[in-house]
Amino acid sequence: MADRRVDLSALPKEVRDQLAELDLELSEGDITQKGYEKKRTKLLAPYIIQTPVEPPRQNDVQPPAPSSSSSHGPPPSSSSRYRERRSRRTHRSGGTRDDRYRSDIHSEAVQAALAKHKEEKMALPMPTKRRSTYVQSPVVTRTPPDSSSGSEDETSVRRQSSVVPPPPTVNPNLQSPDSWINSTVQGSSTSSSASSTLSHGEARPQPQSQPKPQPQPQYKPQYQPLYQPPYQPQHQPQSSAHTAAVTDMLAHSRIAPSENSTPPPDVTAVAPPSRGPRVDLTSNPVVRGMSRGQSRSSMMETADGVPVNSRVSTKIQQLLNTLKRPKRPPLSEFFTDDAEEIVEVPQPDPNIPKPEGRQIIPVKGEPLGVVSNWPPALQAALARWGATQGKSPALTALDITGKPFCTLTYGKLWSRSVKLAYTLLNKLGTKNEQILKPGDKVALVYPNSDPGMFWVAFYGCLLAEVIPVPIEVPLSRKDVGISQVGFLLGSCGVGLALTSEICLKGLPKTPTGEILQFKGWPRLKWVVTDSKYLTKPSKDWQPHIPTANTDPAYIEYKASKDGTVVGVAVSKVAMLTHCQALTQACNYCEGETLVNVLDFKKDIGLWHGVLTAVMNRIHTISVPYAVMKACPLSWVQRVHNHKARIALVKCRDLHWAMMAHREQRDTSLASLRMLIVADGANPWSVSSCDAFLNVFQSHGLKPEVICPCATSPEAMTVAIRRPGVPGTPLPARAILSMGGLSHGVIRVNTEDKNSALTVQDVGHVMPGALMCIVKPDGPPQLCKTDEIGEIIINSRAGGNMYYGLPGVTKNTFEVIPVNANGVPIGEIPFVRSGLLGFVGPGSLIFVVGKIEGLLMVSGRRHNADDLVATALAVEPVKTVYRGRIAVFSITVFYDERVVIVAEQRPDASEEDSFQWMSRVLQAIDSIHQVGLYCLALVPANTLPKTPLGGIHISDTKQFFLDGNLHPCNILMCPHTCVTNLPKPRQKQPVGVGPASVMVGNLVAGKRIAQAAGRDLGMIEDQDLVRKHQYLTEALQWRAQTDADHVLFVLLNAKGVPVSTATCVQLHKRAEKIAAALTEKGSINTGENVVLLYPPGIDLIAAFYGCLYAGCVPVNVRPPHPQNLAATLPTVRMIIDVSKAACILTTQNLMRTLRSKEAAASVNIKTWPTIIDTDDLPRRRPPQIYKPPTAEMIAYLDFSVSTTGMLTGVKVSHAAVSALCRSIKLQCELYSSRQIAICLDPYCGLGFVLWCLASVYSGHQSVLIPPFELESCLSLWLSTLSQYRIRDTFCSYSVMELCTKGLGTQTELLKARGVSLSCVRSCVVIAEERPRLSLSYSFSKLFKDIGLSSRAVSTAFGSRVNLAICLQGTTGPDPCTVYVDMKSLRHDRVRVVERGAPQSLPLMESGKILPGVRVIIVNPETRGPLGDSHLGEIWVNSPHNASGYYTIYGEESLQANHFNTKLSFGDPQTLWARTGYLGFVKRTELLEANGDRHDALFVVGSLDETLELRGLRYHPIDIETSVSRAHRSIAESAVFTWTNLLVVVSELCGSEQDALDLVPLITNVVLEEHHLIVGVVVIVDPGVIPINSRGEKQRMHLRDSFLADQLDPIYVAYNM
Repeated sequence: MADRRVDLSALPKEVRDQLAELDLELSEGDITQKGYEKKRTKLLAPYIIQTPVEPPRQNDVQPPAPSSSSSHGPPPSSSSRYRERRSRRTHRSGGTRDDRYRSDIHSEAVQAALAKHKEEKMALPMPTKRRSTYVQSPVVTRTPPDSSSGSEDETSVRRQSSVVPPPPTVNPNLQSPDSWINSTVQGSSTSSSASSTLSHGEARPQPQSQPKPQPQPQYKPQYQPLYQPPYQPQHQPQSSAHTAAVTDMLAHSRIAPSENSTPPPDVTAVAPPSRGPRVDLTSNPVVRGMSRGQSRSSMMETADGVPVNSRVSTKIQQLLNTLKRPKRPPLSEFFTDDAEEIVEVPQPDPNIPKPEGRQIIPVKGEPLGVVSNWPPALQAALARWGATQGKSPALTALDITGKPFCTLTYGKLWSRSVKLAYTLLNKLGTKNEQILKPGDKVALVYPNSDPGMFWVAFYGCLLAEVIPVPIEVPLSRKDVGISQVGFLLGSCGVGLALTSEICLKGLPKTPTGEILQFKGWPRLKWVVTDSKYLTKPSKDWQPHIPTANTDPAYIEYKASKDGTVVGVAVSKVAMLTHCQALTQACNYCEGETLVNVLDFKKDIGLWHGVLTAVMNRIHTISVPYAVMKACPLSWVQRVHNHKARIALVKCRDLHWAMMAHREQRDTSLASLRMLIVADGANPWSVSSCDAFLNVFQSHGLKPEVICPCATSPEAMTVAIRRPGVPGTPLPARAILSMGGLSHGVIRVNTEDKNSALTVQDVGHVMPGALMCIVKPDGPPQLCKTDEIGEIIINSRAGGNMYYGLPGVTKNTFEVIPVNANGVPIGEIPFVRSGLLGFVGPGSLIFVVGKIEGLLMVSGRRHNADDLVATALAVEPVKTVYRGRIAVFSITVFYDERVVIVAEQRPDASEEDSFQWMSRVLQAIDSIHQVGLYCLALVPANTLPKTPLGGIHISDTKQFFLDGNLHPCNILMCPHTCVTNLPKPRQKQPVGVGPASVMVGNLVAGKRIAQAAGRDLGMIEDQDLVRKHQYLTEALQWRAQTDADHVLFVLLNAKGVPVSTATCVQLHKRAEKIAAALTEKGSINTGENVVLLYPPGIDLIAAFYGCLYAGCVPVNVRPPHPQNLAATLPTVRMIIDVSKAACILTTQNLMRTLRSKEAAASVNIKTWPTIIDTDDLPRRRPPQIYKPPTAEMIAYLDFSVSTTGMLTGVKVSHAAVSALCRSIKLQCELYSSRQIAICLDPYCGLGFVLWCLASVYSGHQSVLIPPFELESCLSLWLSTLSQYRIRDTFCSYSVMELCTKGLGTQTELLKARGVSLSCVRSCVVIAEERPRLSLSYSFSKLFKDIGLSSRAVSTAFGSRVNLAICLQGTTGPDPCTVYVDMKSLRHDRVRVVERGAPQSLPLMESGKILPGVRVIIVNPETRGPLGDSHLGEIWVNSPHNASGYYTIYGEESLQANHFNTKLSFGDPQTLWARTGYLGFVKRTELLEANGDRHDALFVVGSLDETLELRGLRYHPIDIETSVSRAHRSIAESAVFTWTNLLVVVSELCGSEQDALDLVPLITNVVLEEHHLIVGVVVIVDPGVIPINSRGEKQRMHLRDSFLADQLDPIYVAYNM
């Protein structure tokens, strides 16, 4: 840097001053490092001595350029003067954002704790951020300006005292002390989504010899690495070129495909802002159902469970490594199956320290002396001084520059207060109707810079006998906690506010110029109290000054831990007695001078600086906060200039003065006899006091004048150290063990100096007071002498009540302590002070914390301030903005969890922040033995502020819980701190045999869980049998007997029929297609033909054409023309797998298949014969094929399951007929009926209803292609209304479209005459658990246009049987039950009442079809289960599919899934396994034949269940919880990777919400499912792949995540 070649001592004074000013700006965070260096270089440019620069030698390590915060070693300079100045400056700025409680002891402890972790050298995975989002880092875009006019609270500016030796900087190229974080974390950046964060040597280049898959499409990654890592640490064995290569390779690498597998089509190519067309994606062309036991992950991973070369998986591996460390405390060994008590109750540790002392004896203060000239009331003292000492100064106020601008004498104070009192009582209303009368409450609204007006207002109120309620000046409608202040004013009945003219002008106004009505405030009249507006009282008017009594004198506001604001009422006698006690304790004398830096509206600033000062005719110099910000030394200069005897300060003022202290040789603090430290009760104040004394002892400051005190709004002054006699030794310190403190016990720390807390005393009890220590929780039982408890005080000088809140008052102001047996120790009531402490030797009081800063974690107490101090001692210079840190606890899963939120410096880098966070975790773990749950960094100046600039904790906590904090960095560590999870369940081995039914170890319910539809019945007429043996015959018969009956009507987006098909038209068109197949395609019977059509009548004709020609049709969804790259490979795969001999399609699609775009994805030269059926010659086939037996295959049904498996099943002619007959009976379909279908007709029941059912039953089908709804949302509903349709079939995707798109337009639909009152049944066709909330929303929304609440139901089918359940026209309505989720995880079904905690509503999946039997079976043992168990649904029916269509006939799998038998019970029947878990419940409803109805409930797919902690979880349940966690979560999906739960959530809000979701998702999953989330991935809307049926494809998502193809906004790895 420039200053290397400048002798600073030789510079002109103004340049040196400008440099010093710059340093201060940098240390305060008001300027970035870059700006600082730029300005500094500019200043020094004219003075630089040009010296030749010697190039560094090759093997020397070049030191880093010293910057103001990094160079701690002596810089190269010849001048010793320069060296001295330099080192002094280094001291100053080394820890500038440090704090109030920075203590050398503490820093050492933290350094030691971190050093201990150094050896472990854990590589913590760093979160991944998308570069684009945070490309400007959180600097410019996300940092609002510092709006705090003054930061009063401790949290404002935190500096390191110069006593603390700054840690030496370590050369970044050598092993640094932070190397427990993997060095590559520094070498790369998290912000680039493609750069890699690998552990050493974990990335090996792929071997060149890898077999290339032959004709496969190559998918390019969607994003390139956006930069290369800036440098690689030198001890890494890879050259940087190599690293770049590895990074590059990783960015391009997918999971290496195995030899015969196609890479998964990339669904996420460019994530569209809304969900794009839904596509069916296959992960692997394994065309069979996988064996149920085998896990899908085995396809993915290499031997050690890590997929080949994926950056994400490397990070997860790092995460797993960090989680392998043993947790503390260990889980105890128990688990009960139906645990009502979910939580593990930690067994009490026999080694925890217990209090051993005797019961404490109340401590008495010295008696309050009686002095003859003490006034009978405080107003009397003012009257006396006003009359006798009128010229004597009462108050000097400073302007913004720190110069005195007005002095108020006692004479003026008296006369103005009397004028105000007169005006308040006589001039505010009409003569007869005065607004104010004695005893009314008024608000005092004065800024901190105007003490004079406040004094006059306060004493004017006392003289008028109205009760002042001083509050902060409201700055805007959005002020933190403003409505709570309104609650206080309302509860005190305030209707009038006094303020100054200037303040009134500054208040926020409405456009008409009236003062805003603040949220929650009562209507206020504003009165300006400037002298010119006051009336001089008439000669005969005198204020009434009675002797002090128990009426309230004033009300002081207090914000409590939860953010509520209460008013502590102080009586006149308490106010006077308190002044007398302070006078006696502090030995105040008449005419002394006092400097006050504190807030004069409340607390010590008010008690000493306004009230006691007037009683003793003291001259107060008030230093406003704004001055302290501009000139931190101003109060010291005031003490020096006025030879002040007393100063009222907080620790932070000591720091500020110390930091600003340069060569202030001329200041002297010798005049001080008392330096009252207001927050001396703060455990870390001891270091501030010591450091200040160190610096200023040479300026005449005497050690014995430092007087810490302890106060609280309720008890007022609790204790204060009396000014000492010069030369006497200072009181001893207590060095306590943190471990002991956390158990509420005092133990002198001997063993581990890292976890010690040094506390100073706060002196003795106040005169005239009596003090006890009681247990902070439960009844107020007296503590033992070595126990920490709450300090309670009995004194006439204390608060009397919370005004207007009698209930809370009793618990705080009227406490009667009890002894160990619970017997009260007397009659006198005590006041709780809210301070935790103990009585030390010589009756000295020690305070170790506040009740409101207490965090009770797992039965141990931690103090928020202690945690803040530890976090600050972890070199926050680079990271934390002005030391602003908030610590609070939230309740998650039956315990408090510690959360730390800090403001991040605008110039902090990602790496620095992450490193700082990781080190804070370790320091707190080592020193406090408590795990952090969450650590968040937010942009500077974004945390809610208290009126004087501190952090508003309760609002910060609320923002965190509401997801409104918008962190820029977050680290969750649930694995370390959640130790009360129940022990994982051990599965019991089950011996299976016939005897087990008797023993009851499998059948625990009352009855075996099975159910059946009604009988299909015999077909009476032989004629019908012949006619309906095959669908082809049925079509021919209809074409002869009822030629012109319309079977199909196809509608377009306008609702206009674009084509229809009568029986004869369909027959003739099928004949043409059959002829074309035999001629053009030269197809042999039994060969497979692919049908590639959009939804319509062409598809139906082509299907029957294939049957007529004797081929087997394979219906395939056509590729999406806008998304060929994603959809065409699936088409190609089905064509290859089915070995199709020919493709039937339309002209348009034929062009698409042969286009250049298609060639980019697949090899278009190898398509089978393509026949375009748009214009065929009029030919008839020589004969229509008739299969020799009904067991021959009619068609193949291919579908991609949610796990990404492509599965084709064979459906025989017999099954087709049986299924159609079953549907006909269930839905009562005849040729006179009309149904509407809005479904995709490509597989499963959708295809059966679209193509087959009408030909069999003769009813008319109105076909609505779902894609038409995209251009006309109301198409389906208006069709139902127009055609008066009674039965309609749709998919969940259609229902969701209508619910989201039309939900708000029901009035519009009504106006257009749409009515759904005709609809009797609306059946959703699905292969999943019914979506209850969607069905319910749909019914509720469209109830307004006549939809019956009973109409909506869900059908259920699977691969082995396309239709198992379908709600018919007769029979009971679908029923809903509530089951207990805890039991469900154990595969038990326990029905509970609606609204029970942890209950899950499930809807029956329609009625079981005729001819179908189902039974619930244990998937492992294959034995039947009782109806109180969850098991796999097995089905037996004449329309079961015949088997999988496989390339290599895997007979075992066929038998396993399609022809399997129970292990006992009924070993004869052949069953097919659906692969879905469910249960059967007998309901109270009756069937048509009078029997009770057995309902089948589908819970979820067996393949998709997650086995975690020995329990079974269904992804949909976790996803439902996650979606409720925050308004910005659009959709979410979960899967497991090794044993980690990964949650992927789509963010529909702004990207700054992304990190808010991480803690909320972790919380909700822990609370509701008792699982710890391992990784949270936040992605754009539309990234989670969804198939055509609207089901999530979680396995595909998992593959994309591990192959690093998601381009996530943020990935958080929970520690």
